[in-house]
Amino acid sequence: MAFPEDVLTEDEHVVLHLHPHWKALVRPVLVLVLAVAAVVAGWVLLPEGDGGTIALYVLAAVALVLVLWLGLWPFLVWRSTHYLFTNERVLLQQGVLSRDRRDLPLTRINDHSMNQRFLERVLGCGTLTIESAGERGQSVLRDVPGVDRVQTKLYELVEAHHDKHSLGDGEMRDILADMREDRPLRDPSA
Repeated sequence: MAFPEDVLTEDEHVVLHLHPHWKALVRPVLVLVLAVAAVVAGWVLLPEGDGGTIALYVLAAVALVLVLWLGLWPFLVWRSTHYLFTNERVLLQQGVLSRDRRDLPLTRINDHSMNQRFLERVLGCGTLTIESAGERGQSVLRDVPGVDRVQTKLYELVEAHHDKHSLGDGEMRDILADMREDRPLRDPSA
């Protein structure tokens, strides 16, 4: 369930790798604790004999199903959801049995915003919405830990990528002057 490093390009490096906020694990932990408490209570309180033993087995089976369904499955969903920010793109990956991945190149990101409700603000998480040029438009990342810092980092990444891949005013003047004088174009990075 770890994010595979082989999806990165040669010059690409990871800046942030996040899972949804830990608050997503509160319910699975509560389900586990309550299921164990119910089985222990049944073991202690149910009468001895065949009827009590059968009831305890039924209680344990129901507890196991609930732990798998409401405890283990949400944990696996949380663990297999990745928000990856690199120097070239934002990768969103989720899925336990199947996998969905979306790449948002930094050059295509038009806008990004964050939203925090009161409880999310207390817990230090929130929703980050990234708007990009393309068919699918918006990507909503829910329960992003430290969403305010993540949004600031995304802004810095987009700006740095833009600056790296665009010409400055001085470079553009040099190129236009060379074109007017029919000189061969110079490499702006030299």
